[in-house]
Amino acid sequence: MPKRGYHHGNLRQALVEAALKLIEAKGPTGFTLSEAAKQAGVTPAAVYRHFAGREDLIAEAARQGYEIFADVMQYAYETGQPSALASFEATGRAYLAFARKYPGHYIAMFESGISVNRTPELAAISARARGVLERAAEELSQHIPPEKRPPPSMFFAHIWALSHGVVELFARNSPGTQSPFPPEDLLESGIGVYLRGLGLVPPDE
Repeated sequence: MPKRGYHHGNLRQALVEAALKLIEAKGPTGFTLSEAAKQAGVTPAAVYRHFAGREDLIAEAARQGYEIFADVMQYAYETGQPSALASFEATGRAYLAFARKYPGHYIAMFESGISVNRTPELAAISARARGVLERAAEELSQHIPPEKRPPPSMFFAHIWALSHGVVELFARNSPGTQSPFPPEDLLESGIGVYLRGLGLVPPDE
């Protein structure tokens, strides 16, 4: 493969994009830095000018994924306003849509074993993305009858776990976990059951 005339900046990005393709095809531990270099059309030595190892490369892919994720979640939250329920439901659907549209990023973020605290930049952007979900959950939780209201952080954790579970089991073609229902329907109905149980959504809706 002929070597491309990469400048210093876009060689780094070319390696990230190569890694994303390999992550999607082989998983986060199924490829080497040499394979990423070959995919990007550069020598293995060139990789080490930008990344100390494969985990650093995956961490950068995860950081870029969280940037996209945070923007997607923020957009979903804002388009649902001024209804707290609409914003909350929109962020759940956006979670599912992100996992489908950006599988390489999603795997790097949630399935690679890379800690969000690996770098300050990764920690900051993951906190921003999580903050959108937390804010949507907190605003909605204020509409729950006080006697049934869980702490906002617990409310958020329940919904994140439900959303993540639907994505992992049914939206990413996991072996042996096919559902007769579309993932969107599973997520919407699951959230609906949960919200009814808390008295937030009337039983007949």
